[in-house]
Amino acid sequence: MKPCIYIHTNEKQIIGALVSKYSFERFAADKNAFDVKLIHTKDFPFLDAHEGRKYLRGGLTREWVNDDLQSFTVLRFMPPELMGYQGRSVVVDPDVFCVSDVAPLLNRDMKGASIMARKRGASTAKEFASSVMLLDNAKLTHWQVEKSFEEMFAFKRDYSDWINLHLEPKESIGVLEPVWNDFDTLTRETRMIHNTHRRTQPWKTGLKVDFRPAERAGSFKLSNIIHRTRRTLFGEYGLLGSYRSHPDSNQERLFFALLKECIDKGIVTQAMLDEQMKLNHVRHDARDVLARTRTLAEQPLFAA
Repeated sequence: MKPCIYIHTNEKQIIGALVSKYSFERFAADKNAFDVKLIHTKDFPFLDAHEGRKYLRGGLTREWVNDDLQSFTVLRFMPPELMGYQGRSVVVDPDVFCVSDVAPLLNRDMKGASIMARKRGASTAKEFASSVMLLDNAKLTHWQVEKSFEEMFAFKRDYSDWINLHLEPKESIGVLEPVWNDFDTLTRETRMIHNTHRRTQPWKTGLKVDFRPAERAGSFKLSNIIHRTRRTLFGEYGLLGSYRSHPDSNQERLFFALLKECIDKGIVTQAMLDEQMKLNHVRHDARDVLARTRTLAEQPLFAA
């Protein structure tokens, strides 16, 4: 069984997901060595069935919103099921873009681990980021997503514990080097760039913010109090402002250079792009940005 790269997404991030998928194929030394597939929320009716229901997140009860920017996140645990608990898979967020051959990751010695992921910080005590994971599917038969999803609404499972891999035995998780999930950092060493700061995702600049800030139970930080008050008075996205430009112009150019290639190859059509702009999923000046973006062939990311 060939290993598979999975990008989980919803409609709000579908352009990012298609560009991400293309990036893995573009930089592959052997394009037949692995498959690349999308996991889309629309294909999992159990998500829609819970619209508006209360679930447990960070010790608080929150309302499930299928139209949220990150409603796809629980689907990052789907690859073992989708592959019949066989072989290897890599799962990434739709704002993760490959800039090198992924084969060294797929073929690496996992040293008995069932999961490999990077730490969120330099400290060994920091929690893992599940936004990019290398998975040994045969060792993850307990990953049954619909059942686990239901447990959140029965208040038996906390979303934050699940998504941060707190429910997995520590000895089952191996540590990935940060270059395989580089948080808003693009250098010669980067293997996968992750535009993790949602407010500065390059394809969102100028749009109204449509993601929900995290909140923690028992926290009296001023920011948490403000968000709870804001949410109560103005709704989930009230007063959150707009997406800003990414501070690294090279990361913006990478995304739009890859998107330009996707359009040239018919992976993303002009009609699709226009529709996503109309839906406020892609910045309204995307066509102008594409017009002034030089391709990677014309201008590599880093000079030789």
